[in-house]
Amino acid sequence: MIKSMTGFARSEVNIPDGQLVWEVRSVNHRYLDQQFRLPEGFRAMEPELKAIASKRFSRGKLDSTLSFSYQSSRKPQITVNLQFAQELVRHAETLNQQLSKPGSVDPVAILRWPGVVLEDEAQAETLFPDILAGFLAAMDELAANRVREGAHIEEMLKTRCEQVTRIVAAVQQRIPEVLDSIQKRLTERVQSLVDNPDQDRLEQELVMMAKKLDVSEELDRLVAHVAEVMEAINSDAPVGRRLDFLMQEFNREANTLASKSADTETTKQAIELKVLIEQMREQIQNVE
Repeated sequence: MIKSMTGFARSEVNIPDGQLVWEVRSVNHRYLDQQFRLPEGFRAMEPELKAIASKRFSRGKLDSTLSFSYQSSRKPQITVNLQFAQELVRHAETLNQQLSKPGSVDPVAILRWPGVVLEDEAQAETLFPDILAGFLAAMDELAANRVREGAHIEEMLKTRCEQVTRIVAAVQQRIPEVLDSIQKRLTERVQSLVDNPDQDRLEQELVMMAKKLDVSEELDRLVAHVAEVMEAINSDAPVGRRLDFLMQEFNREANTLASKSADTETTKQAIELKVLIEQMREQIQNVE
């Protein structure tokens, strides 16, 4: 079963003092990269939250944001670290002196600086079970969305693999006809140049040319690669990297097939094959 790295999830947990809201966005990435945006006082929870997500996902860039909105009847208990804020203002004024067009120091921007506004850490510890429950719900929704998106990718890959198989069968069917056409053209060409051609030498040349134009191995490998893709699709393990490698192998065989092509129809089939491979490769970039 294929899983996508792209998805979005949102969870809400109502508590007596207000509401906790988790929003998680996931996009493709070579590895698992996690970024958290947590309110001040909640940041100590980040390592445990990262560990939870690491058990659920192996690849993707996850941006997780927690917001805490208080009820209108309940005012948040916050403290301003005045000493830290004064240091920030002093540094900002020093930098202003170095600028040709200095600006004013925005107090709201100072308040937004991490560590200036101190929320009640004891309350954060109290809320941790609710925060954890909301995060787990978001992880469940994100996993479901990634599976659902993966199902669409899986269906597309199966369709493209079927088309690749049909192209391989069509090229295989044309091989005898192509070789026969080459033999006739070469024989006619030699006979037009030489009255009594050496038949043994002519046959040797035909055999050598047939070997150079033989694409049986490439076609067999394409069939094998299709089987590997289908095997990967049916696996429960993350297969994005494996599929990406298989697309490189597909491309190699398609390029060789195009270079060995001895007729227009086979060239067309090779081009169509490369188009299908590129379509698969683009989607595989999103596979976990």
